[in-house]
Amino acid sequence: MISRLKGTILARQVDQIEIETASGVVYEVYVPLSVLERIPEHLVSEFEIYTLQVVRDDSIKLYGFIESKERELFKRLLGATGVGPKMALAMLSTYSYVRLIKALMEKDVGALTQVSGVGKKRAERIALELVDKVEDLADGSDLTSGVLGESSQEAVAALVSLGYSFVDADAAVRSVTEVEDITNTDDLIRVVLSQQ
Repeated sequence: MISRLKGTILARQVDQIEIETASGVVYEVYVPLSVLERIPEHLVSEFEIYTLQVVRDDSIKLYGFIESKERELFKRLLGATGVGPKMALAMLSTYSYVRLIKALMEKDVGALTQVSGVGKKRAERIALELVDKVEDLADGSDLTSGVLGESSQEAVAALVSLGYSFVDADAAVRSVTEVEDITNTDDLIRVVLSQQ
């Protein structure tokens, strides 16, 4: 099992990087967009990445993460019925570690269905199976705060109907509710729109 790689990044693509180790071996590592965005583009020094080796009947692939807790979340996602490496990678590409754990803890089916390949029934199953399994990954107050109430969920839905993407609407509503105590849906929508 390969649990970490340390070396120089030779190539970057949309969903993978190539790392050359000190011994000259080059590894292809699949990474979510949330990880790729945090790797400097012109990194010339050594870089260390946590990996998970996934063995299937027809392939052996490495998946990489900046932090070990991201790798642990990926493992738990793989433990859910119907979630393979491709879908787990898509989930971590769509949402940050913190936001994905919040979505799972809140059983936020609307957020989970925004992931490519996840329909409503699969999102419900994933949320049901993982809600108790990700609690220990909620390691700080940044995860326990910001649970969307009914009015916030309605505001997100309204913003989506106005043309916002779900991810942008969700982020905008969360940023407002973290700063201001607004419980009325209409007021929440007004504040979000005024900040745009």
